[in-house]
Amino acid sequence: MTQKKKGLFDWYFKSNLLIRIMIGLVAGAVLGVVLAAAVPDKAPKILPYIVPFGDAFIRLLKMIIIPVVLFTLIVGTSSIQPSRLGRVGVKILAYYLFTSMCAAIIGLIFALVFRPGTSVNLEIGTGTAKAAANQPLAQIFLNIIPENIFNAFTTGNILQVIFFALLVGIALAFLRDSMDTRIKHAANSVYHFFEGMAEAMFVVVRWIMQYAPIGVFALMVNVFAINGPKVAGPLINVTIVVYLGLIAHLILVYGGFLSFNKINMFGFFKKARDPMLTAFVTRSSGGTLPISMQTADKMGVSKGVYSFTLPIGATINMDGTTIYQAVCAMFIANAIGHPLEFSQMVQVVLISVLASIGTAGVPGAGALMLLLVLEAIGLKVEAGSAVAAAYAMIFGI
Repeated sequence: MTQKKKGLFDWYFKSNLLIRIMIGLVAGAVLGVVLAAAVPDKAPKILPYIVPFGDAFIRLLKMIIIPVVLFTLIVGTSSIQPSRLGRVGVKILAYYLFTSMCAAIIGLIFALVFRPGTSVNLEIGTGTAKAAANQPLAQIFLNIIPENIFNAFTTGNILQVIFFALLVGIALAFLRDSMDTRIKHAANSVYHFFEGMAEAMFVVVRWIMQYAPIGVFALMVNVFAINGPKVAGPLINVTIVVYLGLIAHLILVYGGFLSFNKINMFGFFKKARDPMLTAFVTRSSGGTLPISMQTADKMGVSKGVYSFTLPIGATINMDGTTIYQAVCAMFIANAIGHPLEFSQMVQVVLISVLASIGTAGVPGAGALMLLLVLEAIGLKVEAGSAVAAAYAMIFGI
């Protein structure tokens, strides 16, 4: 039996991605501090050779965001069969949307209390984006409806793309449920096209994620070379704030629902330990789904209920990601000196809830959705800007 020949870059591609990103973060920070402290006179000459690798990473992420949102949202909404909804389906959809909204609000509250990023004061480039002007709530909701969907695609108007994708997905769901064989076949063909495109986009995302350690390294060198080691503390702070938000959501929202239904919270969490630990380790709701279904069966939940509600939850219910997006959006806004206004916070809640429907249950998808949120509230992630630098700091952790 011949031994399979090892590839030249197996040491890179077959190692743990999370570890590689962390190495890129730490190595970039160390090199940046060295350039800032030991050789400050040479830093301006060295940085132009490193920074383009980081800018390329930002461009790759921006390139993929619109197609990912469009295809995943259409697939996510069209996969829900209207005929199967019934009372349980309507209740679970309302529950998922409500808990996601609560998650975004909790994230914003904790960010307002602890104010992550206020001590950063990034000073990178001249491309610092200005936050969008404060708008009346009525105008925010009116702006969701596109006058020209192609213009929304080209200008990167994320909210309008989300709105359009949701409408197409819902329409496709009804057509797939049609009693007319011709219409049903045509709708399924369209669905499989979008499903195939969504899967193709996930492959592209995985490729981009393979480049992430290099991109994070380059961006961190630039951040630390210009701002010094003082930016390390705020990163620890934002991580703590996110976890505090997760704990609060777990106890207040989930615990509140359990108490309302007269279910012991600690007993429930003990029984749900396996899927919770699996989700924490794999960072994938899709990968955790089989364990969740197995646990629901052990708890005595009807198969007719969990076989429908749990797959939908793994697709559209991303409360942890929603908290992360709210806290990190606030961190980035504070770091560049443009704290979010109330109307922008409303948009963060709205976009986080809607975007969670199309967030893929795979590692790294949350960071991509954060880019979507930032673009939508007027914090443009342009190469070389302070927004891009702050986003890179978040991406690293």
